[in-house]
Amino acid sequence: MKFTILPVALLASSAICTTDAETYEFISPSATDRRSPCPMVNTLANHGYLSRDGLNISMSDLVTAFNLSVNLESAATQLVGAKALLTSTTGNASTFNLDDLDEHGVIEHDGSLSRADIYFGDNHSFNSTIWDSVAALFNETQIPLATAIQARSARLAAAAAVNPTFNMSSNDVTFSAIETALYMSVFSSNSSSVGSVARRDWVHTLFVDEKLPTELGWTRPAEQLTTTGLLTLAQEILVASA
Repeated sequence: MKFTILPVALLASSAICTTDAETYEFISPSATDRRSPCPMVNTLANHGYLSRDGLNISMSDLVTAFNLSVNLESAATQLVGAKALLTSTTGNASTFNLDDLDEHGVIEHDGSLSRADIYFGDNHSFNSTIWDSVAALFNETQIPLATAIQARSARLAAAAAVNPTFNMSSNDVTFSAIETALYMSVFSSNSSSVGSVARRDWVHTLFVDEKLPTELGWTRPAEQLTTTGLLTLAQEILVASA
């Protein structure tokens, strides 16, 4: 009897995994799907953790999507989600469309690692020239936190040098640091010291392809990423950048 049950259980488990893989399969957005200036949020929509059309996203949608995909604590998602809802153009203050995040000065800010400043007319689309200038500092297979901090600082300095209206509020500065803390934590290759080092190819896949790098061996973090952890890392980034 034991030998009969085991294969059945394995088949059932395999079916569940296959279903999950199909549900969250990466699909490039269509011409009518809405996307944002944020590669992480776009990635979740591309995998179906968020509505693939990018429309009418609620706080509950965000919390569930970030938890299922990258094991982010709900309080951390709500920290950013509350700001996202301020940009809503849906007619319902409890939802937003992904391209609502184009609104400058709420979440989107000057000095993005992968987008041009709004001064240049398009703060929405991936800018390969800008990203390449950032990624040029990632010259090893691993990205140490010190290198990520250097890349962020260099990008901010480069943006300020060419944008006569360059401005970052204290809110912008904080969100910029949180963004670096998030990608360093999600794609950390050191489970005992999350955020200290990230895999370069995993980070590249997020920013360039707006895709989770599961095909490269990445898996959802086993330990939940917490608000305290992200804010502590963001503060470390700000102190080191001062």
